Amino acid sequence: MDSGIRKSAQKEPPDERDRAVVEVQLGRPVRGRWSVADRCHLGVPMVIENHPRLDDGSPFPTLFWLTCPLLAKRASMLESRGYMTEVTGRLRREDRLRERLAAAIARYKARRDRHEVVPVSAPPGGGPDRVKCLHAHLAQELADPPNPVGALVLADAGWPDCVVPCVSQEDAK
Repeated sequence: MDSGIRKSAQKEPPDERDRAVVEVQLGRPVRGRWSVADRCHLGVPMVIENHPRLDDGSPFPTLFWLTCPLLAKRASMLESRGYMTEVTGRLRREDRLRERLAAAIARYKARRDRHEVVPVSAPPGGGPDRVKCLHAHLAQELADPPNPVGALVLADAGWPDCVVPCVSQEDAK
């Protein structure tokens, strides 16, 4: 990271190269309408922003989707070690952390609602009292900071300082 302070990324409509890269990162075709919400220092998509509905009208589960394979793997490793339980415990003990997460969730919902208002029962990634998906919080921290849980995940997972892109030209064809 350059200065250690990240600003909210500008959404970019995907071109065919972005689509190919994201599909390799995800290991499957991308569904619905989306845009690149954040890129790594090598210019590779790290997070995409999804429209809240798929083409068939069904709701899409998350606004921000972490596509960086290295960070996705590191977040999964933290989840497997019980990190969500640890952070949920902190949310119960630390009022300020819970308040900051509630503000991030409110900002997330407002941004999603700018696309389309879709009634959703569960808050993204859990809620201000419980963490159930580190990937969702980390994706928001990268695409539309601050998200205090995402910031904790990034601090513990480490910033990816890749020297070559995670997806090669050949992979993205």
